Amino acid sequence: MEEHGVVIVGSGPAAYTAAIYCARAEMKPVCFEGFFSGPIGGQLMTTTEIENFPGFPEGLSGPDLMQQFKKQAKRFGTLFFAEDVSEIDFSKKPYKIRSKKREVLAHSVIIATGATAKKLEIPGTGENELWQKGVTACAICDGAMPIFRDKDLFVVGGGDSAVEEALFLTKYAKRVYIVHRRDQLRASKIMAKRAVDHPKVEVLWDSVVVKVDGIEKVESVIIENVKTKDKKTLEASGLFFSIGHEPNTSFLQKQLELHDNGYIKVKPGTTRTSLPGVFAAGDVQDFTYRQAITAAGSGCMAALDAERYLSEMGLV
Repeated sequence: MEEHGVVIVGSGPAAYTAAIYCARAEMKPVCFEGFFSGPIGGQLMTTTEIENFPGFPEGLSGPDLMQQFKKQAKRFGTLFFAEDVSEIDFSKKPYKIRSKKREVLAHSVIIATGATAKKLEIPGTGENELWQKGVTACAICDGAMPIFRDKDLFVVGGGDSAVEEALFLTKYAKRVYIVHRRDQLRASKIMAKRAVDHPKVEVLWDSVVVKVDGIEKVESVIIENVKTKDKKTLEASGLFFSIGHEPNTSFLQKQLELHDNGYIKVKPGTTRTSLPGVFAAGDVQDFTYRQAITAAGSGCMAALDAERYLSEMGLV
């Protein structure tokens, strides 16, 4: 069975940055990018335009950015497998990583499998419909784009994140509607008050979005009152889901210590997890920032932590 110093599980800014740093340190990393579990390259593969990643003043698409990350990692010798990891056996060292096609041993593992934004199955919001054509799950990532400026925008959700994103969007939007299926927000009192008091924000209580319409981009939404069943069509240029994220950690089978929300716990100021030689980077351990640049930074940290660990073990 093949034995490696470091195996990286995942793709996207964290995984690819970890691969770049590990490869440059001559650690000969292997990266399992996934395949059926989600797009290779992570959430950015469905992002049409990125304007806030340093070094690209004109912006670029998510797939283009991830292609450049991967190309750089390949240049330094990273070995890539477009395969899903089905299981990791952390019961003894070296750790055993399994996919459908192979089993490998690793003296250290970097988990960078990310998190998946929760979305509602609303007609018009699918991958082959208006997703990333005005429908998105990250207001902070996408809200400043030209298609949303001085337009009517809708945020689906009722927690602190939804309110925070709605308030963020007021910098650019003509008006922001928070669509919430209950008669009061789940957000903290201070956040809820800010939303209700903001002149650009309107909360649509007891309401859900039942359809999004548009030809090449979002043009309108149909809102239904859950109590009266009355429906109305409102002009819209953007719909933002803000109902949380799901960390991609199920394959770990709870072998690592997790937060209550399922994200991997890391020791403060590091990427070290509850097991020696196992590190976590990117959105799989970050439920606060969730940005491409912060994911890339933590990928760098994980690579440096892994290199230090292997050095201490006398393995590099």
